[in-house]
Amino acid sequence: MPIRPTYPGVYVEEIPSGVHPIVGVSTSVAAFVDFFPRGPINKATQITNFGDFQRIFGGLDKRSEASYAIQQFYLNGGQLAWVVRVNSDKMKMVSASYTLGSTLKVTAANPGTWAGGSSGNSPNSVQVAIDKNTPDPSDQFNLAVREVATVNGKKKVVSSEIYRNLTMTKNNARYAVNVVNASSALIALTDLNTGTGSVELPSRTSTTIEDVIASSVVNDSATDAYKSLTGGDDGDLFDSDGQLKSDRFTIFSEALTGDQKENTGIYALDNIAPFHFNILCIPATANLGNEDYLSTYKKAIPFCEDKRAVVLVDIPTIIDTVEKLMDSNFQGTLDQLRINPNAATYFPRLHIADPLNENRPRNVGPSGTLAGIYARTDATRGVWKAPAGTDAALVGADLPLKLTDQVNGNLNSLGINVLRNFPIFSTVSWGARTLDGADMKASEWKYIPVRRTALFIEQSLYEGLKWVVFEPNAEPLWAQIRLNVSAFMQSLFRQGAFQGQSRKDAYLVKCDSETTTQNDINNGIVNIVVGFAPLKPAEFVIIQLQQMAGQIQV
Repeated sequence: MPIRPTYPGVYVEEIPSGVHPIVGVSTSVAAFVDFFPRGPINKATQITNFGDFQRIFGGLDKRSEASYAIQQFYLNGGQLAWVVRVNSDKMKMVSASYTLGSTLKVTAANPGTWAGGSSGNSPNSVQVAIDKNTPDPSDQFNLAVREVATVNGKKKVVSSEIYRNLTMTKNNARYAVNVVNASSALIALTDLNTGTGSVELPSRTSTTIEDVIASSVVNDSATDAYKSLTGGDDGDLFDSDGQLKSDRFTIFSEALTGDQKENTGIYALDNIAPFHFNILCIPATANLGNEDYLSTYKKAIPFCEDKRAVVLVDIPTIIDTVEKLMDSNFQGTLDQLRINPNAATYFPRLHIADPLNENRPRNVGPSGTLAGIYARTDATRGVWKAPAGTDAALVGADLPLKLTDQVNGNLNSLGINVLRNFPIFSTVSWGARTLDGADMKASEWKYIPVRRTALFIEQSLYEGLKWVVFEPNAEPLWAQIRLNVSAFMQSLFRQGAFQGQSRKDAYLVKCDSETTTQNDINNGIVNIVVGFAPLKPAEFVIIQLQQMAGQIQV
């Protein structure tokens, strides 16, 4: 506001600079959607390392393709990831439970056998104990919760929770249901009191041990003071060998894609705002039948286009030779997935050492490994550098199939990226095309780094220009927009993100009366034109060699 002088003297006025710095968004946050043995249901959970994944979702599991993909993601340079554990009524997963008398029902925080199976002799279980060692035993009790797991053949307490001086009086600050349900990662309580006025406390779980919350008792896995939850079930999707049953393909596919209205499956990622993800991996689709494989990716690819992310499409498990890959039926399947340029695929699948099977090779999809390479390349070189070449070495993975240059060329022309093994450089990513990058399509989004750079700029401008909304739509606003967007693009140019020797050759930012007409102003619209000259990878290196004739001297 202008200063209104009221007395003789010196006045100081601060003038806004119009600077609203635009910060580049992250480019390599991965999202994994699959079955996991434990963890929150249909809720995207952020993890920062594989230890987080083990603690929250149970670690490696032979039924979960994504558990191995997440391990590979972090081995190859990944940093941030979102994990969604899917479930549906048709999957028939059940939470373990235990009833403390007629007062409290204890239910595992989420379904599965991790908290206790159908029999009381489960290798892993959640256990609870009650004592009355409180200031007022007639109205208060202590609750101890612990998780017991089998580690190296021995049962061990791996985590515990203690809740002191709880009560069953609903209007009390220490009401057991409210206190436990608000903070426990292991259980949830249900009050079984009838509400007739009389409040019954749960009985002690041990007649011989008065203090069940003492550390010596809590950490004693053999004590009988603790009662195990039972009845947990992982559903009936998988057989005893951990293989997905063929008659459950459609059920699992529907669980993976989920329901947009209920924010389940992949749509659980809608709830992570203001955060976002850049790379989606659904490796379990490789085990589905062809129709369900197509159905899953046909929903995932448009979803990622809306989120300005890319999908790494895993080749089906049964496609293990070049002949099967080039079969017209499977090529027809891939053609149906060329919906937009926000997808890429790699061949062949990978072999990794499986710790759950004495480190024997396990066939896995490459999506998790490549997501890690994307993250590593972004961190060291920038999103505009192709995640391929001799620097893009695959850590902890080997190839079951060695491909020749001729086969590489044939697949490259179809937009299928190839994984190769070279002496010295070992196993590397040797392709940088989107699924839209087949030669016959002549797409402007042929290359992965070009597409991902555009998505990066779009998302950064989308988040960095929200201050523009409801500002007066006139030249002062347009000048501020040009100033801030140009500063952002110039910073990328100085990092080497664009072609050209000068900024005029590298990018343009236009926002004036030519882009925003009076009719646009009347309709509340401001148009901003941003262009950039992308860096495209040197896919073919041609060396011309000529023999020089000897000089004749006279």
